[in-house]
Amino acid sequence: MKEAINDIILEVNNISYALREKNIIEDISFSLKKGDFYSVIGTNGSGKTTLLRCISNSIQPTKGNIRVNNKLINKYSPKILARYISVVSQHSEFLFDFSSFQVVMMGRIAYQKLLQTDSEQDLIIVEECMKKTSTWHLKDRSIKQLSGGEMQRVMIARALAQQTPLILLDEPVSSLDIHHQFDIMELLRKINHENNTTIVIILHDLTLALQYSDNILALKEGKLTYFGKTHEILTKDNIEDLFNIKAEIIDNKHIIAQKNEIL
Repeated sequence: MKEAINDIILEVNNISYALREKNIIEDISFSLKKGDFYSVIGTNGSGKTTLLRCISNSIQPTKGNIRVNNKLINKYSPKILARYISVVSQHSEFLFDFSSFQVVMMGRIAYQKLLQTDSEQDLIIVEECMKKTSTWHLKDRSIKQLSGGEMQRVMIARALAQQTPLILLDEPVSSLDIHHQFDIMELLRKINHENNTTIVIILHDLTLALQYSDNILALKEGKLTYFGKTHEILTKDNIEDLFNIKAEIIDNKHIIAQKNEIL
C-alpha cells in the first residue's frame, strides 16, 4: 500500500553526485516518513556523508532531485529550509569563544529578522532545549571548554532550538566513549518519540543501529543497496555483503562480528 504524501517528510529521487567525473553516490532513491528513526550504514567511502550533505542542500546533486514536504529543496531559501532541516556534524569548530547558551541560540536565527534581538520566546525555547538535553548547567561555559559528550549534547540542543521536523546527524557518537554513545542515542530516541522528529543518523556501530533504529539505509560503493526495517536489513548475510565480515546477532540486540578469513 502506497504511503500517503502527508506522511512523507523527504523524498530523494534518483540522485547522483560526481566529483571529478567520479560518482560518489549514484541513482539513490528513497522517502522518509515523519517521526521515524533512520540509521545510515556502510563502509568508509560508501557515500554516507555525501548523501547527508545532498539532503541538507549543502551540496547540489549532479543528477536527480530532493523534495521536502513535497517541494523541491532548491526552491527554499536557506533561512526557510533551516526551519525544516537541522544538521549535527561529527565535529563542530567555532572561531570565537561563544558560551553554550549563545551556540544554542544560533538555532533560532531561522526565525529572527535581521538585527533582531533575542525575543522572550527565543529565550524560553533555548532554555527548554538545553534542559531537555541536560545542558542547561553548561549555559555559561565556553564552547571551547566542553568535553566531546557535552559538545554533542549542546549541538543537539541547537538543532532542537531550530524546531525542525527532520534532524540529520553525521557520526555524532564516533569519537565518544561507550557510556556517552548510549547517552546520545537515548537522547535522540527521546527527541524522536516526544517531538515526533524524524532522525537520520550515520552510524558505524551496528549494535547501536540495531537497538535504536526503525529503519536502515545501507550504502555500498555509492549505491543504496538495502533500505527497510532494521531487523529485516541487519541480517548476517547482508552484513557480510556490506562489510565482508562474519556476524552473529544475539537476541536481536547485539551484533558480534569478526573479519572473514582471507582465502
